[in-house]
Amino acid sequence: MRLLFLAVLRPHTGNAVTAQRVRSWTEAHGGGGLIPGVLCTGWHAPCWDHLEAAGHVCILRDAFDFESPSDIADLITAEHLDAALALHLYRGGRLLQGHHIPFGIIFGGTDLNEDANHGLKNEVMGKVLEEARFAVAFTQSMKEKAQAQWPHATGKIYIQSQGIAATPNPAFSWKEFLQRSEINQSADNLWVFLLICGLRQVKDPLFLVDAFSEWHEEEPGVYLVIVGPEVDPEFTREVKARVKRASGVRLVSEMSQGDLHAAMKNCFALVNSSLSEGMSAAILEAMDLEVPVLARNIPGNAAVVEHEVTGLLFSDPQEFIHLAKRLLHEPELERALAARGKEYVRRHHAWQVERDTYQSLVRKLAGSAED
Repeated sequence: MRLLFLAVLRPHTGNAVTAQRVRSWTEAHGGGGLIPGVLCTGWHAPCWDHLEAAGHVCILRDAFDFESPSDIADLITAEHLDAALALHLYRGGRLLQGHHIPFGIIFGGTDLNEDANHGLKNEVMGKVLEEARFAVAFTQSMKEKAQAQWPHATGKIYIQSQGIAATPNPAFSWKEFLQRSEINQSADNLWVFLLICGLRQVKDPLFLVDAFSEWHEEEPGVYLVIVGPEVDPEFTREVKARVKRASGVRLVSEMSQGDLHAAMKNCFALVNSSLSEGMSAAILEAMDLEVPVLARNIPGNAAVVEHEVTGLLFSDPQEFIHLAKRLLHEPELERALAARGKEYVRRHHAWQVERDTYQSLVRKLAGSAED
């Protein structure tokens, strides 16, 4: 089949970053190739590696390039499209209504966590689900949230976790990264906590800054390094100003995915302080790299991090500091979390299982709705 794949492809979004990871995996492992001339900056393997491996052709387009469903009609005709997929129920899904081609939906996270709370968007998303052949949620909690909002879609929602394959750049220099972060490498003990996020409010990168700065005054060897592209200019200015005044906290601009994975592998722990997550690829990649994870206790994070089993969950900055100190002074806890996190990803986030799921679901787009 010839499939249209709609996703938000703006640089530095979680969708684009995850796709970059999978593109790197595809190149490194000889998986399904990319369409010549099209940069794969969409979501992840369902469009490219998984579906093209099954013989389908994916036409990737940025949902933000279209304002309404009518804008898609000419594309469907010109590209002779048979079916479609959309990542994000509102941003992508609403554009596929009324075209009489079968389509499936992949929940993005903010569609369920934020857009569902807005009356008009909620109504539109409910109608999209009426037309969709299937919808995919990353977690059981996402599925339950969708079912509660739109009970009529209960029978067509499937759960499939993200497949993970971290690919650190072997040429990466940790020493140069520390220099870039203006971190004193001569310290007797050095513990770098890495927080990876685009600089926007929903990621809440300032949540831990004050508490961490106070901790750094007590223990000069601890550093919080925020690695994030400047997504929201106004919020970025606020972040830069706060970080400039905070001792022990550094801000580093965006990095390539391979370098980011390498930095993650070298850091002491990965931190997530988001207000909302669908499923954090950074958390899963850290687990895959056997790096301990400290994550804010929100539904999206708690769905993949079991407290004191595969990682540590915190609700406020004080609890974060308490748990981070435990991690520093209890090496057996650090080793146990790293090992169990790695095993969790191996068991629940294998890309092979993800591939089988999407290839099976896309077969639902062939033929009539009753097939």
